[in-house]
Amino acid sequence: MRTEIKINEFERVDDLHRNGYKIIQDPKRFCFGVDAVLLSGFARVKKGERVLDLGTGTGIIPILLAAKTMGAHFSGLEIQEESVEMARRSVALNELEEKVSIHFGDIKEVSGLFSGQSFEVVTSNPPYMNEGGGIVNPYSAKAIARHEVLCSLEDVVSGAAKVLQEGGRFYMIHRPHRLTDIILLMRQYKLEPKRLRFIHPFQDKAPTMVLVEGVKGGNPMIKVEPPLIIYLEPGKYTQEAYDIYYGEGQA
Repeated sequence: MRTEIKINEFERVDDLHRNGYKIIQDPKRFCFGVDAVLLSGFARVKKGERVLDLGTGTGIIPILLAAKTMGAHFSGLEIQEESVEMARRSVALNELEEKVSIHFGDIKEVSGLFSGQSFEVVTSNPPYMNEGGGIVNPYSAKAIARHEVLCSLEDVVSGAAKVLQEGGRFYMIHRPHRLTDIILLMRQYKLEPKRLRFIHPFQDKAPTMVLVEGVKGGNPMIKVEPPLIIYLEPGKYTQEAYDIYYGEGQA
């Protein structure tokens, strides 16, 4: 008989609509958003592959990828101890201890935590904001998740390059206004950009996010995929967005 998983004050348990999996979250700290779900739909994980998620927060991406793919093992690296503890409880809640592991540590020290070429796939939903304007408490959980307080875009890209196998794939979601920085850094660290997909809230609105795939040591050539539109109208997903959230054929 399994030990009951503790749910602390202010925490809630949210249904991920995949394999019956759930995640523990604290709205006072930080809750995952659409970007994590979209990244889990964009990343390609083959049977038997090992995956590392950099800056995993409460473990949403490893848990979603465990539900959606045939990967062998999913690791998450997170610097905030409270988030690590919460993510580990979510892993236990879903009885995924044999498939998902959450590690406490700094992205800047990833090569000391994992041996080189340990993973076929690395994912990251990193902090988007590279300036500190508007941060009331720069070390709050929300500030760390949203702003480059404890790690930079370069830290994420270089960290991925250090632990990926040659030919391994790096997947990231970010903001379109950082695209020049993203491509330059990926090239600098030999993660050749191969796929781009822009995310639009509505068909007639500018993109608010971009998904990027890079291949370690890949040949130069990039494919820009058709845009992903999230909403047909306020509150109503497009079929593709719905399928990413809930699985195909669930409508």
